[in-house]
Amino acid sequence: MGGGKISNINMAGDADLEIEEAFRRAQKAHNNKAKLVVSLKTRYDKLEDKSEFHEEFIRCLKYAMIIYTREPAVENVIDFVTKFAASFETPVNEETQEEEDDESEFLNFLFNFLLESHGANSHAVRFRVCQLVNKLLGSLSENAQIDDDLCDRIHEAMLVRVTDKYPNVRIQAALALARLQDPNDSDCPTIKAYILLLENDSNPEVRRAVLSCIAPSAATLSKIYKRTRDVKEKVRKLAYQVLAEKVHIRALSIAQRVSLLHEGLSDTADSVKEVIKTHLLPAWLRLLQGDVLQLLHKLDVENCAETAVTTLHAIFSMASNPDELLQNGIRLDERKLITVDSLTCENVLYWRALCEFVKSKGNEGEELLEKLLPEAAIFADYLYSYLKSITPLSEEQRADMTQLEMVMTQEFVGQQLILLVGCLDTSEEGGRKRMVAVLKEVLVMPNTPTSLIGLLVEKLIGILRDDAQKIQMVAEIISDVREPIFPVSEPVDENEKRRKQVRLAEVRVQIMEAKQTLEDCISCQDFSRAAELKDSISQLEELKNQLALEASQPAENIKEQRVEKSDPETLLKCLTMCAGLFKQMNIKRGICPTMNALIESLILPSVSNPNPAVRNMAVICLGTAALHSKDLANTHLVLLLQITQLDEPKIRISALRALIDQFLLNGLNILQDKSAPPPPDSPDNNGQPDQQVEEESTVQGILRMLSEFLDSEICELRTETAEGLAKLMYCGRILSPKMLSRLVLLWYNPVTEDDQRLRHCLGVFLQLYARASRANQECVEESFLPTMRTLFNAPVTSPLSEVDSSNVAELFVELTRPSALVQPAAVQAMSVHDSLAVRICNEILRDVSAPEVRLYCKTLSWLEINTEPGPANSELQLLLKDILQEVKDKYCTRVIEKLRNQLNGDRSKSGSNQDTTLLNLDDNTGEVVNKDETKPKRAKRGQKKASTAKNGKKTSKAELSSDESDEENVPEVPPSVRPSRRAKIASLEKTKQDLTALMNQEANGS
Repeated sequence: MGGGKISNINMAGDADLEIEEAFRRAQKAHNNKAKLVVSLKTRYDKLEDKSEFHEEFIRCLKYAMIIYTREPAVENVIDFVTKFAASFETPVNEETQEEEDDESEFLNFLFNFLLESHGANSHAVRFRVCQLVNKLLGSLSENAQIDDDLCDRIHEAMLVRVTDKYPNVRIQAALALARLQDPNDSDCPTIKAYILLLENDSNPEVRRAVLSCIAPSAATLSKIYKRTRDVKEKVRKLAYQVLAEKVHIRALSIAQRVSLLHEGLSDTADSVKEVIKTHLLPAWLRLLQGDVLQLLHKLDVENCAETAVTTLHAIFSMASNPDELLQNGIRLDERKLITVDSLTCENVLYWRALCEFVKSKGNEGEELLEKLLPEAAIFADYLYSYLKSITPLSEEQRADMTQLEMVMTQEFVGQQLILLVGCLDTSEEGGRKRMVAVLKEVLVMPNTPTSLIGLLVEKLIGILRDDAQKIQMVAEIISDVREPIFPVSEPVDENEKRRKQVRLAEVRVQIMEAKQTLEDCISCQDFSRAAELKDSISQLEELKNQLALEASQPAENIKEQRVEKSDPETLLKCLTMCAGLFKQMNIKRGICPTMNALIESLILPSVSNPNPAVRNMAVICLGTAALHSKDLANTHLVLLLQITQLDEPKIRISALRALIDQFLLNGLNILQDKSAPPPPDSPDNNGQPDQQVEEESTVQGILRMLSEFLDSEICELRTETAEGLAKLMYCGRILSPKMLSRLVLLWYNPVTEDDQRLRHCLGVFLQLYARASRANQECVEESFLPTMRTLFNAPVTSPLSEVDSSNVAELFVELTRPSALVQPAAVQAMSVHDSLAVRICNEILRDVSAPEVRLYCKTLSWLEINTEPGPANSELQLLLKDILQEVKDKYCTRVIEKLRNQLNGDRSKSGSNQDTTLLNLDDNTGEVVNKDETKPKRAKRGQKKASTAKNGKKTSKAELSSDESDEENVPEVPPSVRPSRRAKIASLEKTKQDLTALMNQEANGS
């Protein structure tokens, strides 16, 4: 090691250390870097001329900076350089200004070197520069001072590097900018760069790096919040962690809090759910001093009850001791009830969620559940007393928001109490009878809110055990609600009234006569006769009083009689109960006479009711009832079809749902099931073709109607139709390439961009449908050309003209890939991709000069085409030969020639290069793209898929890694098959890379 510049710097003593030796030792993880730093700094301090030291230090550092991969030896050197440079930092106000300048000379020199190198052509150098700047800034103390000009230069350089082509460079540059951001400055360039990366960077690791260092502020909070919906699990997870650690709950709106909990706890990734439980919820509870009820208040549980319950279940699942669940939330009295005056939306929801959580534990939670709930009879009286206190509002009172909010709160509390019925133990006969009686009485009460009717019926039916008893009781309740008992007056006959008055006058005259006779008897001292008269007078007085009482009563006779009510509120309650009954009953039971009577007397008349809410509920009842009986469906299906086209949007959607359910259950030919079969003595079956044509025309009419709904301006109707068609196609009730094409175009149509439910539904459906079976893939294949023609022929004014047709073609290739099937079909002579290739070739030959030919050729290059000899292979080769003779475009010619070579089995050329050939073709010029990093690679996503398709295997983990995905960091070697042991040995040796050989080589050469 005596050659080169190193020999010019002689060691002054045993304690001093040569620079090269320090770098060599720093590569080993077991060496103490602190001692190396002290020894090298001692060496540096003794030198009067620092320039030679600087040059030698940079020379050794350059060996590490040209290596892009994260080798342990290189990372150790970078850490050593960082610690050595940080050792020159001087604490503020401890040294004179001159001494500070001397000490910071090396630090400034290193920063200047790095800033001069940040624009190097090699992406490895740019990566190491940004990494060193990041580590150097991170190693400086909180009160460290840097020259303003140097700080500005670092800032500018890192702002340039965050737009670098390579993701690892952008990551390190973003981390380096962390200490240079100013959250209080609305125009801070670092904050703007961070926001740009969060919203637009395609690499998830870059987005994660920005999330880890961006400072939350009014400008950045919404951007951090949006990353909780990132497509990558790791980004979503980190976004939740950042919000938990750096953002106060008060900084978030109620909608944002609810959305975070709802989406986080329902995330498909378990790691994201775990972050909510272990980071976000504990952080919020700490800010609220552990008050769970206060947390529920921050969520506005009246409008997000289910999200609040899911959140509570997550909190309960993290509790270590069951007693904590009782202490933290509710306070129960000696009856195990919350006093009526203390009931709030928060504590009653906590009570319900806790009871449901404990009940879900089964036998483990029985003891705790007994402490939370009373006996069924006690709770029944408690429920009745509360629901009876809910006061209905008049129309004038509903205009008062204060009273309206109060009643809505009462209804919410009542709803939670009704849901608690499901947690009660109703096995005891007395408690069950009392609960049934209370629920029945509450349903009959006129002041029971309509919003609670459905829940009350559900709990009532759940308690009853016999199906016939359920139907009979609900029918009786509907009868009592619709035909309550009222006192009715009947007029009295006038003759009878006069007769009673005459009789009363006669009695009065008799009394007067008897009194006169009594006086005469007393004067004559006929006392026996006087006693008889006295008794007679008493009887006449009683008769007079009775007649006078009858005469004083009103002229009308009051009797109790049932009076039918037909107001919208009453009908809505009855229909809601009816719908609840039909939904809870077993569909195989059929329609009994009682249910049929309800349909005839209540549901069908209500379908034509002028009130929209009544009509809507009647349609829901009719659709649900039709599922119980095929004959009923045949009778009223035409009515539902008419409603889908004529009524208000909400009612049309309800009718459409009923139709979709019916088609899912019985198929689209249900309308033909009621047609009479041909007579058995018919000599021939001449009528059968006519019947088949009629069936086909009916099905086509239904499909045409559904297809028209896809173009509806009513967003909800369009979404419901698309979802229904997706269900029908997935269940095999419809097999229509044309309808599938409509759904694909609807998914890509910019008009539906804001319809998240539609986009999500179709996105999930297309993947599941294509992966289900080969028959479905063939349907997708048949819909490819109609879809592409629609896009190519779309006028400029159509929204479809904005759709990227290349992306659509890529989707079809992925959906029809044979390897995508859940259960791969048996090997067949012609795969779906083979058939699709033939279709595309024929389409190209239709018009070889069409502009879409280029896209069709690109699509051919993405297909997994079977190269085994056979009829399909021969047919495709003939078509490709014809295309080569007709097509003049260079790119198309190259792709077709390569495909022909592949089909011909030219393994020497296409087999060895099939991983890279398409990656090296530029889409526009057909020329090989130079590996120089200044030239961008185009259509990278499609090309990668094409190369994967040709290999028929998955790309390696290293190729897909976002951290090490840059092609230039690895020397290009032709792909070859090597034994696995050799591969492992080579990989192991690579991780032990040492910089010593490179340093020795240059030292010897100099």
